[in-house]
Amino acid sequence: MKALLQRVSRASVTVADQRIAQIDTGLLVLIGVEKEDDDAAIDKMLHRLTHYRVFSDENGRMNVNLLDHGGDLLLVSQFTLVADTRRGLRPGFSQGATPEHGKAVFERLVEKARTLGPRVETGEFGADMQVELVNDGPVTFMLEA
Repeated sequence: MKALLQRVSRASVTVADQRIAQIDTGLLVLIGVEKEDDDAAIDKMLHRLTHYRVFSDENGRMNVNLLDHGGDLLLVSQFTLVADTRRGLRPGFSQGATPEHGKAVFERLVEKARTLGPRVETGEFGADMQVELVNDGPVTFMLEA
């Protein structure tokens, strides 16, 4: 599982001209599910997402995690994150999950995230989405589980 984590002052997802999700200060996380991902990968990634220290403390240092900061979490599935781009001019997706497995893993990640406390919003799995964000910093990290 791969996650592109971005600290945002606001973010939203629109599908078919309808805004389906919106958050204020928090994290927008694009999630790529790989074919071998399981509950262990979900738990590891969720721990990293909620405990990764990306918010500033009173000294301006990134020492505060999402749970302590009290920010929102916007999770958006993005299959292209798992692309193999090491060679050539076209991405390969041999490590990507099937749509059925990807959806099941993504939904389980969302379900578990909602039990931890932050307000959790999501995109729509498999939909053509428009994602808008104001990246705060900018702060962006690629995480792998």
